[in-house]
Amino acid sequence: MATTDHPTTDAPAAVPELRNAGTAPATRRKLFLNLPVADLQRTIRFFEALGFTFDPHFTDAKATCMLVGDDAYCMLLTRPFFETFSGRPVGDPVAQPYLSLALALDARADVDAMVERAIAHGGEAAGEAMDHGFMYQRGFRDLDGYHWDPFWMDPAAIPG
Repeated sequence: MATTDHPTTDAPAAVPELRNAGTAPATRRKLFLNLPVADLQRTIRFFEALGFTFDPHFTDAKATCMLVGDDAYCMLLTRPFFETFSGRPVGDPVAQPYLSLALALDARADVDAMVERAIAHGGEAAGEAMDHGFMYQRGFRDLDGYHWDPFWMDPAAIPG
């Protein structure tokens, strides 16, 4: 017997309406995924075996930057280091998945604007703004509780 909490699958799901459909983004952005890992070296070896490469400029005992695509990067972070960004303890990723998404924006003002829009549309602020001089970031949680960290970084501060 079906309940209102668990609808039956007899009726097909409605296809969502897309107001900004396309095959390329309207605005080009870079995406950085931050994933907490239990053993950084073991995780690096695993992904190297799958063909991924890593940027040595952004690798230390606490983190590494895995190159995923032209504009997509996955930061693999030790659990304690990940917690310094989230401000919350890392749960068991199997029992309680947690994801933090970092999105590079073109200007500091764009960071503030995105966070304010997120809050205005039902999101929550996540921590205080952090100004490191060469980098500025603020966080928010979306409607599902996923943690986003839009940020701006001075291009002159990036090695290489």
